[in-house]
Amino acid sequence: MQFGVVTLFPEMFVALTDWGVTGRAVDKGLCAVSLHNPRDHATDRHGTVDDRPYGGGPGMVMQAPVLDAAVDEAKALTGDALVVALTPQGRRFDDAVARELAQLPSLILVAGRYEGMDERFIQSSVDYELSVGDFVVSGGELPAMLVMDAVIRLLPGVLGHSESSVEDSFADGLLDCPHYTRPEDYRGARVPSVLLSGDHGAIARWRRAQALKRTLDRRPDMLSSAQLDEQDRRLLQEWQLL
Repeated sequence: MQFGVVTLFPEMFVALTDWGVTGRAVDKGLCAVSLHNPRDHATDRHGTVDDRPYGGGPGMVMQAPVLDAAVDEAKALTGDALVVALTPQGRRFDDAVARELAQLPSLILVAGRYEGMDERFIQSSVDYELSVGDFVVSGGELPAMLVMDAVIRLLPGVLGHSESSVEDSFADGLLDCPHYTRPEDYRGARVPSVLLSGDHGAIARWRRAQALKRTLDRRPDMLSSAQLDEQDRRLLQEWQLL
């Protein structure tokens, strides 16, 4: 998969391209990342990419011409890719959106800065906006990296175990179950005996029940849209919770 990223701080993306699972995916050629700085397309000697907002108000606004030029540069490498801007006003990013994006051959992410981007750029050049949460950060670089990390790990061959992404939290609408490793006894807390039983059916049932319980306790809002089967519903009824 090809990623093009429009950013004023391309050096930040080494955290994604040079390290961990995503870095290995880049090394293996499972994805490629190109970085495009709007400042390279500024027309004055100061490299200006922003200006004061019309109508007054605080902050500065990124200019449409330099953003468009950077997107065009990205498209020269990625083809006619979907263009997504990271903004607080965008569609909420979640696992379902990550899985949609992972099906694409290429994607261009625009990381804004300052007070925002000229609305004319968003209306004419952006396919849609994404938000990683109901909060504001200093720029779109970290949100862009969050999106890329979530998408890259869904690409075939990226994770060490083919089922890792299928069993993650949110994959089937539930939070993940608890996990344990050695030692069996840690500070008086023992690994649940079912996990030591070797009974794979019992282990699967325990994990499913724990995922249901954890979701109910921490994110009950998710249960209304989770992929529940009859056994799940019986469990919830046994707990007198449905």
